[in-house]
Amino acid sequence: MLRLKCAGHVPDTTQVLLHIEGEKEKEAELENHSERLAIAFGLINVESGSPICIVKNLRVCNDCHSIAKHLSKIYDREIIVRDNRRFHHFRDGSCSCMDYW
Repeated sequence: MLRLKCAGHVPDTTQVLLHIEGEKEKEAELENHSERLAIAFGLINVESGSPICIVKNLRVCNDCHSIAKHLSKIYDREIIVRDNRRFHHFRDGSCSCMDYW
């Protein structure tokens, strides 16, 4: 999380649907999203240079989309996420959907 904040990531807590009052609690809830956990697992287990591929049956939230963009730049990795609408190819801090999904 420290690397992400240094890279300029600001958590988007507007889409947290639970009735949580504090911003810190909302940020902690975002950290448990499945695609974030899958990307972390991929960074640990997939050899460097290989793309990380994730398939999910729900749409990617704004915050996870932003996180994936930043992580692709920080770790110099290609991250491919398939949600219920399209493929997102994250490379060098940008996405193939051009932030329109």
